[in-house]
Amino acid sequence: MGKGGGCVPSKKRRQAASSEKTAAARDAPIPIEDRSRSSVETAAAPPPAKLKVFIVFYSMYGHVEGLAKRMKTGVDGVEGVEGILYRVPETLPPEIMEQMKAPPKDPGIPEISAAELVEADGILFGFPTRFGSMAAQMKAFFDTTGQLWREQKLAGKPAGFFVSTGTQGGGQETTAWTAITQLAHHGMLFVPIGYTFGAGMFKMDEIRGGSPYGAGVFAGDGTRTPSDVEYAFAEHQGRYMANVVKALGHH
Repeated sequence: MGKGGGCVPSKKRRQAASSEKTAAARDAPIPIEDRSRSSVETAAAPPPAKLKVFIVFYSMYGHVEGLAKRMKTGVDGVEGVEGILYRVPETLPPEIMEQMKAPPKDPGIPEISAAELVEADGILFGFPTRFGSMAAQMKAFFDTTGQLWREQKLAGKPAGFFVSTGTQGGGQETTAWTAITQLAHHGMLFVPIGYTFGAGMFKMDEIRGGSPYGAGVFAGDGTRTPSDVEYAFAEHQGRYMANVVKALGHH
């Protein structure tokens, strides 16, 4: 044999072999695991679920309900968050409600059970005052949350209040203040709005409900409806709470 003959492949032979390997790699089928990964990566990801702020209220004559609906507008205005309206069950019989000339309930707003509260990322509770504290209907609803308290299912959830009173000294602050005990026992996070409403908190040219504890309306003898600024206050609180829930949801 000549020098080195048969021991080292020629340059041409090496190039041909390299070309064949490249073509084979190009035409080789994608392994099963790689194919599944490729299809997952190219599939459109489903949109993330929206955070939920439950707006849970009791309203006899519609004042609190009006604030609740405007509050939902504020919540819905924050991207990634939605407001859901619920009313608590009525405890008075229909004949008494008729004697009190209370309007019928909006059938489009469902009643809520205590167990459903765990589905919320944040909750805004609204109620009229009864001698400086929440109405009996709302208190009766809180009294049904005992099992949630035992299991601490509401601990850590942010919550706030909005109220209705008959007069300027009728409990715009104390009604919310006395309700904080309900949140404390559940370990919930009370979210007041402070003075974040800005200049609207300092307006003195008209009667306005609301306080650093939350939005509010003066009902008077029941015939007064919320003013534009009271509605704006409620919308601000909804937006403020939605942003708090959103910030907590990112951690």
